[in-house]
Amino acid sequence: MAYTQIYSLQYPDEALDCVRAGADRIGVLVGQAGGKYPCAVTEEQAAEIFRAIDGLAVRILISVLPDPRDIIEQTKRLRPDVLHLCAEYDGTPEFKDLLNREVPGVLLMEAVGVGTDPSAIQEAEYKASFADILILDSVSTTVPGVGAAGVTHDWAIDAEIVRRVNVPVVEAGGLGPDNVAEAIRRIRPWAVDSLTKTSVKENGILVRKDIEKVREFCRIAHECDPDIL
Repeated sequence: MAYTQIYSLQYPDEALDCVRAGADRIGVLVGQAGGKYPCAVTEEQAAEIFRAIDGLAVRILISVLPDPRDIIEQTKRLRPDVLHLCAEYDGTPEFKDLLNREVPGVLLMEAVGVGTDPSAIQEAEYKASFADILILDSVSTTVPGVGAAGVTHDWAIDAEIVRRVNVPVVEAGGLGPDNVAEAIRRIRPWAVDSLTKTSVKENGILVRKDIEKVREFCRIAHECDPDIL
């Protein structure tokens, strides 16, 4: 089985519904509503979501701030379980040390953008030298940073990264109920992530989660045996 990670939640009730549907990990992106990142919420909304699921699921803050000091201060205010960097700032060993000192107990998850270029393997190895978790995701032509592309990438590269690094790896990028079992069997990640394929889209905008698709995604991921081909 693989743990399940569901992004990006916008309402406390929606987050609770996803947890009840089987989500182990819940991600919330804090940013400007209607801006360049989909499903962005305010810090106040993120705090409400985190309070609602406290103790029920792992709470992940997706920070898109460009300044490391501001990221640390935001993390202090929201107190997530995991800080996910995937946009305007890439972490460093020095940033990880700062996070450990100022917000102890918060894990650092670093994004690695994967396409068809095997250089992503070297990036993953570097980030695994200081991050607690890696997330491997596709890169969009319309959304900045890594993720929210809604498409898959070269899973052979991901499988090689999983073999090489010594930290948990979350597989992301175009995963849904239709392909999550195949991804688990081919890549053998620690967890699998879904945003686009478990969301409802209206007028080209992701507006809420499709709870039935979330439930099916989580069921398949939890039941999947990677050794059964």
